Amino acid sequence: MTTQIDSVLIDETKDALKETAQLLEAAANAQGDEAKLLYAKIADNLRNAKHRLLELEGNAIEKAKVAAKQTDEYVHNHPWQAVGIGAAVGLLIGFLVARR
Repeated sequence: MTTQIDSVLIDETKDALKETAQLLEAAANAQGDEAKLLYAKIADNLRNAKHRLLELEGNAIEKAKVAAKQTDEYVHNHPWQAVGIGAAVGLLIGFLVARR
């Protein structure tokens, strides 16, 4: 479910930034009150995009914490398997580096 929320937040942020770019183009040609209104709308869009990005950051941090906790629990519950996996990954990397 969190990935759906992340996807929606990313899409909304992209849309807000696209609209902001269009508003910037319009503001470059505007004068007086129209320019002020466009700049206010731009500032609002950027605030909203920042808020969405902060939500995405929070979601990513939460996912990383959960993954770290699960990894820690696995390593504590299966220490020899973790050592074996680490050794296998080390050997694989060693073979790949040696091929160059």
